[in-house]
Amino acid sequence: MGVGDIIGDAIAYPFKNIKALLLYIVLGIIAGIIGGVAIVTLAASFSTKGFAGFAFSGLSIVGIIVFILVLFLIEGYGLDIIKYGIERRAEGPGIDLGRQISNAVKLIIVSIVYYVIPAIIIFILGLFLRDWILTIISIILVIVFALANFMAKCRLAKTDSLGDALAIGEAIGDISRVGFGKIIATVIVIFIILLIIAVIIAFITNMNNTIGSILLGIFSVYFVFFYNRAIGLLYSEA
Repeated sequence: MGVGDIIGDAIAYPFKNIKALLLYIVLGIIAGIIGGVAIVTLAASFSTKGFAGFAFSGLSIVGIIVFILVLFLIEGYGLDIIKYGIERRAEGPGIDLGRQISNAVKLIIVSIVYYVIPAIIIFILGLFLRDWILTIISIILVIVFALANFMAKCRLAKTDSLGDALAIGEAIGDISRVGFGKIIATVIVIFIILLIIAVIIAFITNMNNTIGSILLGIFSVYFVFFYNRAIGLLYSEA
């Protein structure tokens, strides 16, 4: 598939799975409300003494946990969208709470590993190299590991295996198999689309904060569908 085909399919994909899109928009709104209430009750717990303060603190903790679980569910669902994209399936994934939350946790672990390793390498090199050489090497390392993390996410989606995702050499090899230029071109197009819509939403928010906030919530969920579908289709070329 060409970059245009990938982006075109990804843009249309959420509307082909409108029930799932609406469900996760609702979940995203609920998560936002719960997160906001949790912050308010947490602030109230610090200013209230006695049992009431303890109760506020308990409610805030419960709210934060629910908020995190919903975010994990959305992230795990996004991983399944990647899997369906790799398999080039048109339908949307079903909801599997346990597996999708588990995969979201795995995804966090993968991201930490792929960003900690270059940070450690850069720190060690910084003890021996001059600033300008270190800067060049750092930029190269960050780009390579960012793209490798991109591939690792797809490997995790494809196999549900943390081991496969953390096979750094294989993930780096996937970059050349998919095509460095194709990956960069796809990322640039996705970024441009995101930037354009972000500017539109910011303009609307300045006119009406409530409408802008609602649109931001809706687009955030739409972007999860669009972005992950594009990643899956891209990796299907590997």
